[in-house]
Amino acid sequence: MRTLSGIQPSGQLHLGNYFGSMKPNIDRIGGGESLYLIVDLHALTTVQDPEALKKYRRDAVLDCLACGFDPEKAILFFQSDVPEHAGLSWILSTVTPMGLLERAVSYKEKIEKGLPASAGLFTYPVMMAADILLYQANQVPVGRDQKQHVEITRDIAVKFNNTYSETFVLPEPMIEKEVAVVPGIDGQKMSKSYGNTIPIFGPEKAIEKTIMSIVTDSKAVSDPKDPETCTVFQIHKLFLNAEEQKALARRYKSGGLGYGDAKKLLFQAYLDYFGAMREKREDLLKKPDYVAKVIKSGAEKASVLAKKTMAKVREATGLDHD
Repeated sequence: MRTLSGIQPSGQLHLGNYFGSMKPNIDRIGGGESLYLIVDLHALTTVQDPEALKKYRRDAVLDCLACGFDPEKAILFFQSDVPEHAGLSWILSTVTPMGLLERAVSYKEKIEKGLPASAGLFTYPVMMAADILLYQANQVPVGRDQKQHVEITRDIAVKFNNTYSETFVLPEPMIEKEVAVVPGIDGQKMSKSYGNTIPIFGPEKAIEKTIMSIVTDSKAVSDPKDPETCTVFQIHKLFLNAEEQKALARRYKSGGLGYGDAKKLLFQAYLDYFGAMREKREDLLKKPDYVAKVIKSGAEKASVLAKKTMAKVREATGLDHD
């Protein structure tokens, strides 16, 4: 069983990245063959400052390792270090119906948020399909809002297989019920694109300021509060077990807990949870040779798998050498 997932290096790692993708993927390592991509080619749709992209790429590797990714048990690599990603993306684009891409919800959402309507953003699902199909992944862990991307990948794979020959495994989306969409400080889904994130790494004071800026209603300290509609609680519960969640919910419903104090409790929970990871990341900053070795080794392992798939694709399409 082969599982593939990834993260885009387009800014600071935040709680949504961690609880929605990174933690579940790290917890899953050891249960089969796992690949984790740092999708830097995708990042070019939003990051076009070369120095910023270099920093984000480096940060993404450090973040993964600091959060517990074990490079001895899974493959961690940069998408751009394996040229077959771009090559397969073009080949898949020649069999992908325009209508399929026009129905992509994420494209419409990003345009509505003001992102430039580039061809790269529009064909993003084709490159994502290439990322998945290149490694013949059986499972792709995604949030419910990303399920359509895997469905598009399956459609593209079926179109290719029907046009040429049975070449690609059809991946299945892996959606874990307990992985919820993490709200940002404004109550929307936490996303770098929306500028509403809470970083995991960075200056402690800046993170505290961000947490204290979470948007709330105007209820007084003495007023009962609904934990189900409170963004502070919805973020805080990510750090708590079931019993702790119930106890905190009771405090909200009973009244007497002001939003300022609730945010302070959240900040302390944040420090307790991420403290060791933050220390590990500081240590990794002092070991650039080790970090470089990890990413180089990951690319070499991924390339072996990618080349096998591309050999099948070239044969199926007639691009192989006689």
